[in-house]
Amino acid sequence: MTRILKSIPTIYFHSLSRLTILIFLSLISWYSFAQNPKVESLSDDQIKEFLQKAQASGMSEAQIEKAALMQGYSPADVAKMRERINATASGSKASATAAVDASRKTTTPVSGITKIEEEKIKEDIVVSQVKSNVFGVSMFAKGGLSFEPDMRIATPKNYQLGPDDELNIDIFGNALDNYKVKVSTEGTIRILNLSPIYVNGLSIESASERIVGRLRQLYQGINMPGSGVSAQITLGSVRSIKVTITGEVTKPGSYTVSSLATVFNALYAAGGPSENGSFRNIRVIRDNKVVRILDLYDFLLRADQKDNIRLQDQDVIRIAEYETRVEVAGEVKRPMIFEVEKTENLKDVLRFAGGFTDKAYTYTIGLQRNTAKELKLINISQEEVLTFVPQRGDRYTIGRILERFENRVTIKGAVFREGEFAIETGTRTVKELIKKAEGIREDAFMNRATITRHKEDNDPIVIAFDLGKLMRGEIEDIPLKREDVITIRSIQSLREQRVVTIKGEVNKEGKYPYVEGLTIADLIVLANGFSDGASSSKIELARRVEEDTTGLPTNQNVRIETYDIDKNLKIRTEDAKILLQPYDRIYVRKLPRYEDQLAVNIQGEVKYPGLYTIKDKGQRISDLLALAGGFKEGAFKEGAVFLRDSTQIAINLLKVLQNPEVKDNLLLVGGDVLKIPRENQTVKLTGEVLNPVSIAFSAGLSTKDYIAQAGGFTDKAAKRRVFVKYANGLSDKTRHYWFFNTYPKVTQGSEIIIPTMPDDSNGKMTTTEKVALLGAVSSVSLIIISIRNALKGN
Repeated sequence: MTRILKSIPTIYFHSLSRLTILIFLSLISWYSFAQNPKVESLSDDQIKEFLQKAQASGMSEAQIEKAALMQGYSPADVAKMRERINATASGSKASATAAVDASRKTTTPVSGITKIEEEKIKEDIVVSQVKSNVFGVSMFAKGGLSFEPDMRIATPKNYQLGPDDELNIDIFGNALDNYKVKVSTEGTIRILNLSPIYVNGLSIESASERIVGRLRQLYQGINMPGSGVSAQITLGSVRSIKVTITGEVTKPGSYTVSSLATVFNALYAAGGPSENGSFRNIRVIRDNKVVRILDLYDFLLRADQKDNIRLQDQDVIRIAEYETRVEVAGEVKRPMIFEVEKTENLKDVLRFAGGFTDKAYTYTIGLQRNTAKELKLINISQEEVLTFVPQRGDRYTIGRILERFENRVTIKGAVFREGEFAIETGTRTVKELIKKAEGIREDAFMNRATITRHKEDNDPIVIAFDLGKLMRGEIEDIPLKREDVITIRSIQSLREQRVVTIKGEVNKEGKYPYVEGLTIADLIVLANGFSDGASSSKIELARRVEEDTTGLPTNQNVRIETYDIDKNLKIRTEDAKILLQPYDRIYVRKLPRYEDQLAVNIQGEVKYPGLYTIKDKGQRISDLLALAGGFKEGAFKEGAVFLRDSTQIAINLLKVLQNPEVKDNLLLVGGDVLKIPRENQTVKLTGEVLNPVSIAFSAGLSTKDYIAQAGGFTDKAAKRRVFVKYANGLSDKTRHYWFFNTYPKVTQGSEIIIPTMPDDSNGKMTTTEKVALLGAVSSVSLIIISIRNALKGN
């Protein structure tokens, strides 16, 4: 079940009998201690199993309900499970599912639970929340630490024998024998023909000496040098003892535990201290005397078990009420509720809390204290922590340090070491700070720098100063204040980024940073030199016009010049005169007759298919066919396909062959592809025919004949829109003359396509509209006939 500790939902579910409530709450209590399952995850078999256990429960309804709430279950979970119990009892899985849904939506309050009882449940949950935050409770609330006594260890030397302890006596050497004897209620053991041996209250070592001494009556010289016979006595199964746990304990009562059990074993079995129980005043009473006072903080904080003594029969463990508890919240490693003894101070409490976190504000600690009438706030300084005495109900809050610096200044920009610095001796003025930042860079803008500072009301202000005069000592140095930001600009940052651009026939076009002394030849080298087709004799420079407009027309704002550069980029004296300026653009032209080799591809039924280079700009399709050696036998010329940029261009190759001057004889472009297929002797029919199929071509058949051979039109066929796509990519459509359709001619390799009739259902008339229209037409016809008859009579 979902554990709900932060909010308490309103309790709603259907009215149930008292017996059902008891069975359900028993189920909740039993199963919650096991694993806290979700209500929805429980199977019907699990519900039935727990019903049987619940019926055998001797607990009262209130006790079981409280136990369930202590385990963290909410009243809403109670509602869900009650419905599941009813559904399982009736054997209806479907009603169980419906019951879970109903429990989420119902607005009917719990039957038999009053408002006072509901408030009591809420109060119990709040108490459970408080208890879970008490330091030490988690040790008893989780199943990972059980303190079960180890039964496989060697018998402790100080272990005292008592009734029901079992001893193993092994005889070995020249004689072999074994005795398993149990200590009687009178404290004795019996071995064969020997009289009873009293061992009650003896340690295992003392008892061994007494038993061996008596065994010498049966085995002469046993355990003596040279006898050849030895005996070993060990403890077998140990006895059980009864201890009573009383006081402020979660589950008080008498417990039967192993005689090897310690105080921790018993406390864990009883669930540890209750919400009012002390973790630091646990007394072990033996024969009406306090033999040990246990402080669990010794174990929790230092793993010290010096007071975890072994219990004896009829021991009483009493957990006293706590006297002083305080809460520590905020920036400590263990924010919880701690129990404080009279001799301890606030420093001890902080030690219990694990100390401060890294971000803790330790200058003062806030305290909320209860007085006789009201609450009181106290601030505790660092010096008072060692002597401050906590009182019951104190709540200490450790705050978090502020995310601000008390002595930080920042310098950025044209200095050698930007960053944050402390205001301290030697760094209290702007000039001293610049020195600490390793000085200003050579490109620093000396005419102006700024200080960004916050006024007393935290509004920012900017203070400008002449950096050059400050560094030369011509003006007074400026004192720094906390959070000042000094900004020193560089010359480059105050102007547009200066670049030059080169485009055209170079190996790496682009923009390059401008530097003084850069020439056109230098820029071409930066661009990885000329490309193979570059013309070095016509390099164009375009320059912005700023102030010098000598020789420029009034409507010209760009100066354009042309230069001749050595093709091998040798350094020449005249090149030094062609200095570039920021933002110049260089254009390197291509040689007039330089071109990359362009090729076309001819495929299929020609004698020499493959790639052919275009030798001039006048080559056409007919020239390509001649270069390919003409057609092979069986070439289907009518079906030639011409592709340009992967797109088919419809041509009539037969016309090209008959007359090279026709427009179909296209000029060739690099990348063109001409495909000459084999002869295609079929006609393909697609679209709205009953049997889409390919049919052998026959010169005497028309379009309608082919359609008939494909089974005819379907009901959705658009008969007036039939068209034929020819093998070369051209198409021809159906033509209409009055009420007649003239279908296009079919040739070899054609495809007859019958489109689908458009869906005009949105524009169709309903039956009512058709009847009304027919009636109107009939009426108009009768009127026309009557008028005509009247005219004839006249």
